[in-house]
Amino acid sequence: MGIADQELLAIARRYCELIESLDDDDRAPLAQLNELLPRLHAAMTAVGPVSQCALPDPDADLDRRFELFSRLHRLLGDLDGYWMEYDVTPDRQEMSGSLADDLTDIYCELKDGLERLEVSDDPLHTLGGWRTGFCKHWGQHVVDAERHLYTLAARDRLY
Repeated sequence: MGIADQELLAIARRYCELIESLDDDDRAPLAQLNELLPRLHAAMTAVGPVSQCALPDPDADLDRRFELFSRLHRLLGDLDGYWMEYDVTPDRQEMSGSLADDLTDIYCELKDGLERLEVSDDPLHTLGGWRTGFCKHWGQHVVDAERHLYTLAARDRLY
């Protein structure tokens, strides 16, 4: 594993720690996520194609994912929802973007890979899975979360 791969693993661990540390009394981890997500994005882009690609886990724990989403949705409150490009129509008043959904999908992908690394000594399998998932799905969540957190920071709403 190269230095870039090790940096990615460190960023993934830090991201998961921040998500796990979010609570009602302290929104400071949101400001830290605002700083960390661009680094995650750049690190994932630097990984490049990996020959061994993992497929999505068919045994994903959907209950665990929903519990995390529900907790984040509650904690974020009015900071959760945001407008997507296609939401701006005269007859529609609902925001379809959800920071809780973005953070949950990113967390689950990274956490699953980190847990896989604990029981396996094959980092290429995990990196390949992350890269494939990033390109096909959760990379968009990273971009959306980055954009929304940036907007919240610009409006002094992260603290």
